[in-house]
Amino acid sequence: MQVWKFGGTSVGKPERMQSIRNLVTEDKGQKIVVLSALSGTTNSLIEIGEAVKSKNGKAAEIISSLRAHYDKFIAELYSTPEGLAKGKVIVEKEFSFIESLSQVADFGLKQDKELVAQGEILSTQMFAAFLEECGDSVVLIPALDYMRIDADGEPEFALIEKLLAVKLGTCADKQIIVTQGFICRNPAGEVDNLKRGGSDYTASLIGGAVVAEEIQIWTDIDGMHNNDPRIVKRTFPVRELSFEEAAELAYFGAKILHPSTITPAKMKGVPVRLKNTMEPSAPGTLITANNTIEADIKAIAAKDNITAIYVHSTRMLNAYGFLRRVFEIFEKYKTPVDMITTSEVSVAVTIDNSDNLDKITAELSQFADLEEHDRNQSIICIVGDFKADKSGIAIKILEAMKEIPIRMISYGASEHNVSLLVDSKDKNASLNALNEGLFNFE
Repeated sequence: MQVWKFGGTSVGKPERMQSIRNLVTEDKGQKIVVLSALSGTTNSLIEIGEAVKSKNGKAAEIISSLRAHYDKFIAELYSTPEGLAKGKVIVEKEFSFIESLSQVADFGLKQDKELVAQGEILSTQMFAAFLEECGDSVVLIPALDYMRIDADGEPEFALIEKLLAVKLGTCADKQIIVTQGFICRNPAGEVDNLKRGGSDYTASLIGGAVVAEEIQIWTDIDGMHNNDPRIVKRTFPVRELSFEEAAELAYFGAKILHPSTITPAKMKGVPVRLKNTMEPSAPGTLITANNTIEADIKAIAAKDNITAIYVHSTRMLNAYGFLRRVFEIFEKYKTPVDMITTSEVSVAVTIDNSDNLDKITAELSQFADLEEHDRNQSIICIVGDFKADKSGIAIKILEAMKEIPIRMISYGASEHNVSLLVDSKDKNASLNALNEGLFNFE
């Protein structure tokens, strides 16, 4: 069994949904197909929720516009009266629910999450009905029946395995099993989600749970590129990556892959392949435990909206006590640290979530001196094979960056990642300079 995930742009138009049907039926093996919401739908649903909460009177207008989009979509998707009738029933039912949610007097977080989930619920029902119209062997299993998260928002993998096995046991004779990405239930049994981009995570959790032959993430890009093609002109697809390399790239900004995706696949040893719906014959990028392409430097990614915090000990604490207290504060406010550099009495860290920055700095100030924070920073992540016995890598990176100011450097904590902190105004120049300095385009 394989798991194939298609994102919003891959199902964003009727002709693309029809193309996906061709892809999943040409391959005769049994597969679970995970779908995102149609492109633009999640944003519209979020706008509806915001309009309801602000009571600005715009909710009905947004719902009407979105409904018109879906009415047009199903009219172009289905080719038989029976198929179109099913599509109309789906749209009518789900938009009636959306309208009822918009009229809840005490609309809150619970209703907000139920509202946002409608995107995936709509797309999967429409796709399954389309496959039925075409005479395909298909069944739809709701993600809300098996996908669970705990109180911290983390997937309960053992429970997911158990519940999913029960669901799959009832449809073993079906070739295509359609399900929703992104959505789940929390410990209270309420509708919740795996955060934005979580459909990738859903696919990996399912792939790990069933120990799939392969997880395929289908987008509109030909695999993971060595650099950001929106910023850098000369890029190329990276054909193979290790789990560790892919995880570093995803965390530090490679948009094609959600940062959490790799963990369940790595845990169960399930290969992940990144494919292009616009060019399905292209090999894409294969992510496995052991890749066969030897290259010191594989790819570069960038992460924006970084804040650097500089903390200096007042010498009331010894070195180890000082560091312990610093990181206890970040733990207290559940704020992950991306980069760290230290000296005997100073530490510099970067964070990408500044929601609790004022509280963090207030507590740090009780035992340390703080410099003014550097906001609007970017982390440039260079990924590859940086084992300790290799030489010359650092000098190549620094030589490429010789014209650009570097605020922090992290090297040695990982065998696969060298990170540089630069001002965001220098990000594009950094990506281009590293691209020309680190890769051979002859």
